[in-house]
Amino acid sequence: MKFTEFGFDDRLMEGIDASNYIDATPVQEQVIPLVMQGKDVIASAQTGTGKTAAFLLPLIHKMLTDGLDDHTNSALVIVPTRELAIQIAQHMEGLSYFTSVSSIAVYGGGDGNAFVQEKKALSAGADVVVCTPGKMLAHLKMGYVKLDGLKYLILDEADRMLDMGFYDDIMFIINHLPKKRQNLLFSATMPPKIREMARRILHQPAEINISISKPNEKIVQQAFIVYDTQKIPLVKYLLTHKDYKSVLVFCSSKQSVKELTKILQRAKLNVDEIHSDLDQSKREEVLIQFKSRRLPILIATDILSRGIDIDNIELVINYDVPHDGEDYVHRIGRTARAEADGTAYTLVGPKEQYKLTAIEKLIGKEVPKGTVPAEFGEVPVFNVSSQRSDNRSGGKRSFSKPKSFNRPSKKD
Repeated sequence: MKFTEFGFDDRLMEGIDASNYIDATPVQEQVIPLVMQGKDVIASAQTGTGKTAAFLLPLIHKMLTDGLDDHTNSALVIVPTRELAIQIAQHMEGLSYFTSVSSIAVYGGGDGNAFVQEKKALSAGADVVVCTPGKMLAHLKMGYVKLDGLKYLILDEADRMLDMGFYDDIMFIINHLPKKRQNLLFSATMPPKIREMARRILHQPAEINISISKPNEKIVQQAFIVYDTQKIPLVKYLLTHKDYKSVLVFCSSKQSVKELTKILQRAKLNVDEIHSDLDQSKREEVLIQFKSRRLPILIATDILSRGIDIDNIELVINYDVPHDGEDYVHRIGRTARAEADGTAYTLVGPKEQYKLTAIEKLIGKEVPKGTVPAEFGEVPVFNVSSQRSDNRSGGKRSFSKPKSFNRPSKKD
C-alpha cells in the first residue's frame, strides 16, 4: 500500500514526500487506518518495522483535520529512553515540517536551559510531547503541566519500560490524564504484564500482531564459542580483518563497554562508547558521529538495542550473550534494516552457553557456530546441556585457521 492511498492531509503529504516515503510497511498498513478511525490499538511488531511513523502520521493528520488546540498538550508519547525520545522528536519534526503542528522532547540529562524550555512548553501547551516517564513525572508533580485537553496517549516500547521498572511512573501519569482519549500501545513482546497494562489503559482495542520475535532472515548470524580471555583478541581480529564502515558492539554492562573501548582505542581503532554514565551532550555527539559514519565503530550497552533508527549498520557484535532471547533479537536487529544485508557475531563464553541455547529455542533455529582461527588456541566445546552455574564442557578442541574471515555465506 502506498502512502498516497491513506488520504492524509496535503500538508502532511509534503512532509511524507520530503522524507521519501513511498510504500507503507505492514505495521503501518494495518495500524494507520485504525488510528485514523479513532480506535485504541495494541500492536506487537519486531524492531525496525516502522512503528514510529505508524502512529505519528495518523496523529499529525488527525490534529490537522480536527483542529489544533493552542492551550493544552494534545498528545503524549511515552518512551523508555532519552535516545528514543530524541529520535521520535526528530522524526516528528521531519514529517510535520510543512504543518503548524508543534512538538517537544522531554527527557532527563539536560541542562537548566532545557528544563526551562520544557517547563514553558508544558505550561503553554504543545501539540505532541515525547517524554521519558521519570522526567514527565518530575514536571507533573510541580503542578504546571496542562493535560486537561489531552486527546492521545501513545506508549512505545512498553515492554522495555516495564523491564526498566517504569510501571508505577506510567500509571501515575495516566491517572492525571482525561478518561476520554485515544490510546495506542506498541510493544515488541506481549508478556502478561503488558496484557494487564493494556486492560487497564485501552478501551476495546484492535490488536495487531505483525510477527513473532525472530531475526530478519537477511541477517547472517554466527556464534563463536570461546573462553572469556579470548573475547578481546577475537573482537580485534573481527574488526581488523575486514574493512567495515559501520559496526555496533554490544556489551551487557557499562564497565565492559568502558574497558573494551579503551583497549580498542589503544589498538588504534577509531572507536567510541555510549552508555548512561556519559552526559547527554556527549551521547548526542557520539550518536551523530556514528550515524554520519565519521565514527565507524561504536561500543554500547543495550540502551541502543531498541528503537534507535540507524540504517546501514554492516556488523553487530555481541561481546557477550544477551540476558534473554528478546534482547538478542533487538540487538542484531540493528543490522540488515530496510533492504540491506547484515552480519551478527556473538561471542559465547563457557558460562554463557545456556543463554545461547535459550536464544536458539526462541528463534526456532540454531545459530551457526563460527570457526575460531587457530592462532587463538584451544576453545571450549559447545555443550547444549550446559548448566547456568557450572559449565563443565568435558573437553577442548582447536580449529584450523580459515583461509579468510570475510562475511560467511548465507548457506552456512
